[in-house]
Amino acid sequence: MTKELNYDVIILGGGPAGFSAGIYAARGNVKTAIIDITMLGGQPSNYLELENYPGFELIGGFELMEKFEAHADKFGVEKFPMQEIQKIELNKEIKKIITNDTIFNAKTIIIATGAQPQKLNIPGEKEFTGRGVSYCAVCDGAFYKEKTVAVIGGGNAAVEEAIYLTRFANKVYIIHRRDKLRADKIVQERALKNPKIEFIWDSIATEITGTNNVEKIILQNVKTKETKTLTTDGVFPYIGFAPNTELINGQIMQNEQGFIITDERLNTSAQGVYAIGDVRVTPLRQVITAAADGAIAAVSALKYLEEIESEITV
Repeated sequence: MTKELNYDVIILGGGPAGFSAGIYAARGNVKTAIIDITMLGGQPSNYLELENYPGFELIGGFELMEKFEAHADKFGVEKFPMQEIQKIELNKEIKKIITNDTIFNAKTIIIATGAQPQKLNIPGEKEFTGRGVSYCAVCDGAFYKEKTVAVIGGGNAAVEEAIYLTRFANKVYIIHRRDKLRADKIVQERALKNPKIEFIWDSIATEITGTNNVEKIILQNVKTKETKTLTTDGVFPYIGFAPNTELINGQIMQNEQGFIITDERLNTSAQGVYAIGDVRVTPLRQVITAAADGAIAAVSALKYLEEIESEITV
């Protein structure tokens, strides 16, 4: 039997942006809930270490998110992880999130669904996912003890994960389509000094091959167009992220990549709907910016609730 639950603010997504929004909303004395299709914690839960979150010189990603969650618990934020969401309705006065057994009604919704690793979209990637292709070095790095792996990408995530993989693998290739990295200088320096890391510049992956597991990756030089085969036991693509917006596409304004467009107060094109963190158009996707987004959106939502309440009472 389907039940209905009513909230002032519902936050879609339980990562750093979502928890921050929950804390700020609940402190505003409104009924607040966080809904997620997976376990709570978001992407940082998969990070072995964070060293750029202020106040913590070094902290595990999972540990930091435990602190976020405990803080939200203190203010009574209700939590609904592992929900199978069937439909989301944003363009109504009362917004709805419909799951298999519950209709969640909300006066405001804050979208904090984050983003997922961008796929290479090359032959062999899908077939070997879980059999040598992985998007999480922290999750799967231990499987590659004394083996060879290839990391694809040149940003912070790619280089940091490559460094992490050297704890297990004998050899780590970093394959980048340009001739220099995009990662922060301090991260670059660590990688360049690591004897286990070898760089392959100006190259893209065109195919992943193997029998039962990944055995080789085919590379093409973007300048010379020459191809070569690299023997490897694992492939870790880190080429960016795609927004988790499948259930809301078409209801609010998004850019060509699907990221949600917001204003400075994190309003979307739908009244009473906000977007925060990695799912929105933003110049920087970090835990600290996600948390800041959550605070701004929650305060915006509280102001909106005050406005509609005053309209009702007039």
